[in-house]
Amino acid sequence: MLHTLNSIFPVRYTVMGLCVFGFLLSTFSLLALGVGLGAFALCALLVGIGVYDLRQSKRSILRNYPIIGHLRFMLEFVRPEIRQYFIESDNEATPFSRAQRSLVYQRAKGEPDKRPFGTQLDVHAEGYEWMNHSVAPTKLASHDFRITIGADTAQPYSASVFNISAMSFGALSANAILALNAGAKRGGFAHDTGEGSISTHHRVHGGDLIWEVASGYFGCRNEDGSFNPDKFAANARDPQVKMIELKLSQGAKPGHGGMLPGPKVTPEIAQARGIPVGVDCISPAAHSAFSTPVEMMQFIARLRELSGGKPTGFKLCIGHPWEWFAMVKAMLETGITPDFIVVDGAEGGTGAAPLEFTDHVGAPLQEGLLLVHNTLRGAGLRERVKVGCAGKVVSAFDIARLMALGADWCNSARGFMFALGCIQAQHCHTGHCPTGVTTQDPLRQQSLVVPDKAERVYNFHRQTLHALQELVQAAGLKHPSEITAHHIVRRSTDHKVKSLAQLILTQLPNRALIDQELNTLPLIYRHNWPRASAKSFAPDFT
Repeated sequence: MLHTLNSIFPVRYTVMGLCVFGFLLSTFSLLALGVGLGAFALCALLVGIGVYDLRQSKRSILRNYPIIGHLRFMLEFVRPEIRQYFIESDNEATPFSRAQRSLVYQRAKGEPDKRPFGTQLDVHAEGYEWMNHSVAPTKLASHDFRITIGADTAQPYSASVFNISAMSFGALSANAILALNAGAKRGGFAHDTGEGSISTHHRVHGGDLIWEVASGYFGCRNEDGSFNPDKFAANARDPQVKMIELKLSQGAKPGHGGMLPGPKVTPEIAQARGIPVGVDCISPAAHSAFSTPVEMMQFIARLRELSGGKPTGFKLCIGHPWEWFAMVKAMLETGITPDFIVVDGAEGGTGAAPLEFTDHVGAPLQEGLLLVHNTLRGAGLRERVKVGCAGKVVSAFDIARLMALGADWCNSARGFMFALGCIQAQHCHTGHCPTGVTTQDPLRQQSLVVPDKAERVYNFHRQTLHALQELVQAAGLKHPSEITAHHIVRRSTDHKVKSLAQLILTQLPNRALIDQELNTLPLIYRHNWPRASAKSFAPDFT
């Protein structure tokens, strides 16, 4: 009964409704009794504000919460730090994460991101990091930094070094997908579909897509959930699809899988995923198309062929090191290499995951990225495989730091969600997102006005890469790919100042895993490389 009433007249419009009722009552009182002019004026003003809120397109909060939403912006106006420290707080809201959100909002709205009085960080604190600059800075003509992925394929892709990370339709609203893809189209960067496959909303604006294929094989599955090559080829050969990404695991809940309950499987979601309407949708924890590292490489080669020669790779969060080493050994044994690998850090986000998984399963991005980069170098494969990464990447310094550790490009999910207007209310799994970003409620997602938010997505990408350009110039370089671990410096726990090259980066020489004695290599390779086999993900402890 309450749900029915809420669908007819949502509770969030209660204040607006009371104001309309007060306006009608005060109008009658004024006309019939000649009293209540003040009440009439007040109610008329509030109703006028409410109507304006519902019709304006800039602020999702006000479209979903007319009149009362102004309380948030009033507090922000009186004391700007209110937004930074209270209004948009979340369970893990350290000052750093709040500062990141504030930075994204400014860049997305096209507001100046300059700040007076210098840094607000404690530059003498343990763990403080900075980037060294040059006395001979460069001057670059553009911030449109690009890399070529799949140079040896039939359809190589010139990718931006900053792209939208995997977020599915179903997890995000239709309007959110529309805005992200429109922004990507305008800015010339890529939009990862997430495992929910390619929806009609991904196709409207024609922005470049990275199609993520996960264990549920959504968009390319048979009725029993197995892989269907014909359906895959039909989607993969669409010119809008630029790369194919085989998802092994995601940082927020690696090795877990998931389920979308039947009541949430709408006709739109069912059409995109190739599943029945109203039936529980299972994402298995493991793939059924392959069971060994060799079979995995053969499957990647098959996907590349079925797609018409588009760059094909895989995404994973690093877990057991011997499993990752087994994949590398399979590359060496078969001669099949992915065109790219995306390393997802355990700090990555998700709409819903068990607490233990979000907090304690999977390797953080820094450690995972270093292991992937160094292992590929040690196997002599680094020049053949591009490496992307994702996991709380928001600022230009985040991108610079990760490229210094071995990444060729970075993806961001939460950064672009902030650009859409996300305030981290953490109602993603409830369908009650106050800004229309993560809900399938048609009324709530109407608050997200696509043209306005697409502009913000474009602005955030452009402004972030412009900031990256300034960092690259200050360091005396010509492209962010030239940033190395020698350029980033950290104050360590013993208060000594060391570059990342001195502090954490053990760079394996090229082909060290093939040409050098194992006992000369770091411990993780001495212990786990011999136990890995191209023929099995299981370790050999004999």
